[in-house]
Amino acid sequence: MIVEKDLISKITWRLMPFLGLLYLISYIDRQNVSFAKLEMVDALGMSEYAYGLGASLFFIGYFIFEVPSNLLLDRFGASKWFARILVSWGLVTVALAYTQNPTMFYILRFLLGACEAGFFPGVLYLLTLWFPASYRGRMVGLFMIFSAVANAVGAPLGGVLLDLDGIYGYAGWQWVFLATGIPAVLAGFVTLFYLSDRPEHAKFLSLEEKDWLKRRLASENSGMEANAGDGLKALINPRVLLMSACYVGFPLAAYGLSYWLPTIVKGFGVSNTVNGFLNILPWVLVAIALYVVPTRADKAPAKTPYIVFPAVVGAICLVLSAIVPNHVLQFVFLSIAAAGIFAGQPVFWSLPSHFLRGAGAAAGLAAINSVGNLGGFVAQNVVPWIKDTTGSTIAPMFFLAACLAIAAVLVLVVGRMIPRGDRVGGTDGTVASAKQTLG
Repeated sequence: MIVEKDLISKITWRLMPFLGLLYLISYIDRQNVSFAKLEMVDALGMSEYAYGLGASLFFIGYFIFEVPSNLLLDRFGASKWFARILVSWGLVTVALAYTQNPTMFYILRFLLGACEAGFFPGVLYLLTLWFPASYRGRMVGLFMIFSAVANAVGAPLGGVLLDLDGIYGYAGWQWVFLATGIPAVLAGFVTLFYLSDRPEHAKFLSLEEKDWLKRRLASENSGMEANAGDGLKALINPRVLLMSACYVGFPLAAYGLSYWLPTIVKGFGVSNTVNGFLNILPWVLVAIALYVVPTRADKAPAKTPYIVFPAVVGAICLVLSAIVPNHVLQFVFLSIAAAGIFAGQPVFWSLPSHFLRGAGAAAGLAAINSVGNLGGFVAQNVVPWIKDTTGSTIAPMFFLAACLAIAAVLVLVVGRMIPRGDRVGGTDGTVASAKQTLG
């Protein structure tokens, strides 16, 4: 007899902490430029806008290589491909510590995006191979909690590393890249031996458990795209294109806020270290929201409100942060806005797995994520441009709020356009209760 709840718990404890740790390393390496910027701009003689352009080139490399990377993951397996991703992005991050001029910075940021491409959607695809549909929202939420932890850890770490300026002849901004790049390289080698590509390859599952999971997933995936040829077909799937369009606003707001928040807090007149520790608070709220919202959404028949409502709250708080004159209130509203931006994203990512699987899921998830992450490119160019134009560090929040509000409206539109049978939730999305005992 297989107890579903026990099996899912076993898989969760085996996979999620490790995948989350990799995401934590990934997110720190992606966001370390927000703290390095505080000194690197002057060191390289760059304007805020020029630095933002260089930082944003990450997303161009990410966009170009995202879909090919995920299709190669489907071919070679997660352990080998994730190991390649981790080692390559770690080496590029270390190389950033030796940046000599703006051109070198631009090239390395582009290469970082190219190297990391495929990791996040690769994990989303991996979850479709290991978890029944009714658990995926919670699993994506657990996974994304580590992005909040990364920001919470990365913020004080970035501040402390900047204050190491001059030690062993390295500037503070160089320490930021050195200390955050090396862990990725080490984690890559661990991944190669720890991670199982598919349930049938897992030594920690019994034959009975593997057979039950295989039958459960096969029954859910019946009728969906499954062949390798469907990988490219997924790129022109109307539902994939619609979801790509409405997802853009979420990364745009997320990267715009996380990239610019240390600059806003610096404007309060605090030191680098205090800045780092203050930046922990918003991400504590994000972590709580990433647990609560997806867990409730997985139990609800209608998913759209759990995506839209947090986004609306986030947009309102971004506007309020730019209106209130008090620094404390600004920080409170920005913290709540961060929670609103992130809370509904795991619920969003549970939608595509109900009409894509196999190579189609690998390509479709990568397409949605790559197009959506172009929002990061937009944010890291427009936000410093607004600051340079207005002279205000808080004015860019109006732009982020508008983009997030548009994303919420588009989610409502897409929710109505996707046929009911393809929507997450309800009896069609849940084959069995988590407490059910199966033989």
